[in-house]
Amino acid sequence: MSDGAATMESPWGVGVLGDKLKGWIDRLGQVWVEGEITQWGVRGANVYGKLKDLERDVTVSFQIWSSVKSRLPADLKQGDRVVALVKPDYWVKGGSLSMQVFQMKHVGLGDLLERLELLRRTLAAEGLFDRSRKRRLPFLPNRIGLITGKDSDAEKDVIRNAQLRWPSVDFRVVHAAVQGDRTVPEVLAALATLEADPEVDVIVIARGGGDFQNLLGFSDERLLRAVAAATTPVVSAIGHDNDRPLLDEVADLRASTPTDAAKRVVPDVTEELNGVSQARARIRNRLTQLVRQEADRIAGLRARRVLADGSWIIESRADELTRWAARSAELIDRFVDLEQRRLAESRGHLRALSPLRTLERGYAIVLGGDGTALRRTADAPAGTQLTVRVVDGAVAATSEGVVHSDAALADTVGARS
Repeated sequence: MSDGAATMESPWGVGVLGDKLKGWIDRLGQVWVEGEITQWGVRGANVYGKLKDLERDVTVSFQIWSSVKSRLPADLKQGDRVVALVKPDYWVKGGSLSMQVFQMKHVGLGDLLERLELLRRTLAAEGLFDRSRKRRLPFLPNRIGLITGKDSDAEKDVIRNAQLRWPSVDFRVVHAAVQGDRTVPEVLAALATLEADPEVDVIVIARGGGDFQNLLGFSDERLLRAVAAATTPVVSAIGHDNDRPLLDEVADLRASTPTDAAKRVVPDVTEELNGVSQARARIRNRLTQLVRQEADRIAGLRARRVLADGSWIIESRADELTRWAARSAELIDRFVDLEQRRLAESRGHLRALSPLRTLERGYAIVLGGDGTALRRTADAPAGTQLTVRVVDGAVAATSEGVVHSDAALADTVGARS
């Protein structure tokens, strides 16, 4: 085909287009560029990597042949900020464009890594990395929230391995971009959705690894602070060991891979059933041992004399009881005799003091009309009705007045005596 102006009627062949592109690109020649090394891989003696613009989300691939690599600084690595002399190289057969590096040198710590390091120090000073604020994952979550890319291997790994460990596990999956400019806003939205679900007990943010540039969204300050403020425990399963994103430090648990996250979030049903069986066996053995010990103890108690035959207690106390009974009877008899003697003495004293003893000697008691004993002659003038009390009864009488004076009465009594 002609390589003149291309028209619908006379189009260029793909080879012609490729040749023209290579020619135009070759004319650009060598240029100095500045950027951030976001990928650095050695294959054989050559290096293949990517260089990212310091301000814009623009990346180009580069290659360093072994002859050039030997002249470059040996400490070049991913994350370094460099200036490089490159020449665009268009591969016609594959239709790909890359930069062939002829020189490369450091220009100080990469701006990107510098910002990340500053953010790391700031969050660490605020305590967002402290173990004390890490929340414990539930033993068996009611529902697991999963944030990952749609139809990704990470999603399949988490769900498959979790179901192998606990078949009835329940997931709520919210898909989000896991690389590029949409990563942070979509992951934030997914996090808010799962946080609002009361059935979700733990949230897993999973991605199947990737180069340093692709993981930058998981070191974004907005996402890190949202994860730190979440009330639901968050598991980071980004799966990158060399350049771990800051999400691994803020999350409540860091899993090395999505598969590891599944193993850390749900228990293994087989292990738990084995544990339950072992616990039951230990409890059964312990109870059997305890019952056996108590049965032996009861048998030992029953074998003792005091429980085997209780009659020995009565027999050993019978003589003592007989002695005490005899002693009690003796004391009672002695007490009764003593009290009888005291009663007889009291009766004798009472008789001696009784007015009847006086009446038995011939005396009488004269009572007036009102029933009171007369003491003076003046109490019984003539005509007073009297009652005379003697030893065996009483007689009625009437006073005829005074017949004797006190002196005459004394003489009469003395004569009688």
